[in-house]
This record gives sequence, structure tokens and C-alpha cells, in this order.
Amino acid sequence: MGSIRGLAAGLALLLGAGCATEDTRLPQQIYEEAFRLNQQGRMVEAKSLMEQLVRSHPDAPAALQARKDLVSIESMIKRDIAEKQREVRQALKRVTDALIRYRDKKGEYPPALGDLVPDYLERVPEAPWGHPFLYRAFVSLPIEDMKDRRGNLTQRMNTKLDRYHLACLGTDLQPGGEGMAADILVIDGEAFGEKTFPSIPTPQPAR
Repeated sequence: MGSIRGLAAGLALLLGAGCATEDTRLPQQIYEEAFRLNQQGRMVEAKSLMEQLVRSHPDAPAALQARKDLVSIESMIKRDIAEKQREVRQALKRVTDALIRYRDKKGEYPPALGDLVPDYLERVPEAPWGHPFLYRAFVSLPIEDMKDRRGNLTQRMNTKLDRYHLACLGTDLQPGGEGMAADILVIDGEAFGEKTFPSIPTPQPAR
């Protein structure tokens, strides 16, 4: 995200200079920079630069070529997003399968994903862009009401980690977002379609 902001700032300077000097070479220079970024696999930055070129110099030959290139770049970005999301879901599936095996043996979920290594996973999987998955195991019913033989009501603190939240927060590592920044949320091994997790019951026992 920082590189895109820097790119936009640089472009603003170029465009400002272009307006002052009416340099007819500027649109072509901007296009060549966008083309270079695309060749390097920096498709989102290339797309942003070409879109600004089209807005700032709509009648320039370079802008006409940028319009054509944007169609293929947008298609490539969509394919890349789909592939990365497939990789994320595969990695999350490996984690959820390991969590099930751990629970079946230990009777509860682990406090941290690192506890799955090395018996259930060789290593803790990450998103394709290197960000960690977020995991929180918790007790679904921290305080349980119980009755003794005389009918007296008492309470017991449960400590068994019987549920969990698991999330990939996308490339921005922030809640929400679209495309590569979109979140994938999992509760107890099942995909969760809402934008945020439900609240975890309190008070949770200290572990």
C-alpha cells in the first residue's frame, strides 16, 4: 500500500510538471513506467498508473493504448486474486484438519497454532504473501451452573478450549477489504460469512 501511495505522489508531481511545461512526452513516459511495473508483476500499481494516465491525458496515444492494456491487466488481477484465495483456503484447510486431529487426541483445541508443530503440521502455514493466520481458541461456556444432590445451585469454571476462530485478514492485515485485502473467516472449521466474528464469551479462564 505504501508503494502505491508513493507512486501516486510521484505521478502527481509529474502531472503537475506536465501541466506547467505542456511536455507532450509525459503521457508516453507515464505509460512506459506503468508497462514496466506490469512486466515486474506489480499489476495493481500498473493499473493505478494507467488509470491516472487515462484521466489526465485522455486524448494522448499513450492513454488510448493504456485503455486497451487495462482490460488485460484487470483480467490478470482477477485471476491472480482467485489463485491466491485458493491457496489461502488450502492452507486454512490444512490448519483446520490439524486442529481436528489435535482435539481428537487432546480433548480440546490448542492454545496456539504453534502447538500443532511438529506432530500435526510440519510448520504453521501462512498466507501466500507471508502474513500469519490469526487464531483464537476459547471456552464456549466459561461458567456453568450445577446442582448438587440436594438441589443447591453452584457454579463451575470451565477451562476446556472447545471452540476457535481462525482468520486470514488479506494483504492489508486489517479487518474488511476487497480483492486481495478481503478477509476469510473460519469458526470451528466452517467458513463464516459475516464481516466480523461474534463476541467470545467472557470471562475466559486464564491459561
